[in-house]
Amino acid sequence: MRVFHISGEQFSELGGLPESLPASGYLWVGAARREFEAQITPLQSRLAQWTGGTLVDLHVSDLLNNQLPSHFDYTSGYDLLVFRRLAAGAGTTGSFIDESQPNIASARQALEAIDTSPVGFAVFDRVLFTVHPADCLVRDYFATRLAQQAQPTEARGGPRLPSSPADLMLRMVNHMVDSYLELRRLLTRQFGHLQSQLFRPGGNFRNWQLLLESRNALHLLEDTCEDQRSALVEWIDALEEWPDEGEPAARREREMLRLRSRDVVEHIERVLAHVRRLESSAETAVQMHFSAQSHRTNSIMRTLTVLTAIFLPLNLVTGFFGMNFDALPLIHSATGFWIAAGMMLALGIGLSLFFWRKNYLGSRH
Repeated sequence: MRVFHISGEQFSELGGLPESLPASGYLWVGAARREFEAQITPLQSRLAQWTGGTLVDLHVSDLLNNQLPSHFDYTSGYDLLVFRRLAAGAGTTGSFIDESQPNIASARQALEAIDTSPVGFAVFDRVLFTVHPADCLVRDYFATRLAQQAQPTEARGGPRLPSSPADLMLRMVNHMVDSYLELRRLLTRQFGHLQSQLFRPGGNFRNWQLLLESRNALHLLEDTCEDQRSALVEWIDALEEWPDEGEPAARREREMLRLRSRDVVEHIERVLAHVRRLESSAETAVQMHFSAQSHRTNSIMRTLTVLTAIFLPLNLVTGFFGMNFDALPLIHSATGFWIAAGMMLALGIGLSLFFWRKNYLGSRH
């Protein structure tokens, strides 16, 4: 568990939970899910001392639930946001920076990278409490980033520290959404490879199981993004119901929260739109594949039908001269065979030219 104090442009990490809130600024308490479960009692005691209230038991269960979808809830003392982050599966971290030629193995690895886990945010007036998975790098990333931003520099106009717990929460959520944008590029490259394999001339596509897993992974990602968007929209609606601020600076901060919230929603919608395009592209590719297979089958059947139509009259001629009658024409002539063969040859060539002119033979369509 890590505890940070943020005040103006000052950022510092505390050694533990303080007895009371600092005179200015706010606290950020970040804990892993198991740490939170093990220390829930002292944490609730500190929250009661700091804010005069504690986390509701139902919200504690939500923060401990590793399968909970993204959602938003609130009480009179705090707001609760559960947001599912993208967590790269075991051994798939390098996929996000791998620019090697895509193949079936890398496509399967890209699907394994779609793994999500929830991060919980309890937003009080002067306390931000976050619950992360054990392997989550978001807390450590922001701790390092905020420490760097707090260092004095000669440059002006640089990034400011988050002015409130809600501002810090939105920055963390925005960072997690950017992970989905990285996954978007990875999936586009790998799905493009699968589609090229699907339409490879003369190829016999056999990776139908991988294609089915790809579609299921896209459905899962779409559901996750829709839950994220719904949670953020509910947060924006709750933000509109906050009491009006009297001071201009406070009103500007409130407006910045609205802008940042809408920006996060726009990022989620971009990911969602891209996922839906990939789903549509996958569906279209499968339909085009079967259409191409159907066209190829029709072409083969057309060729076989034309060959049958050519040889059918020839079979009729041979069947005619094969009848057991003595009075058949040409049957007793020395040149009868050659006349019948020439007639059959001319008939075969004539029918072949006829069907070729009708585009029933050859590659012209």
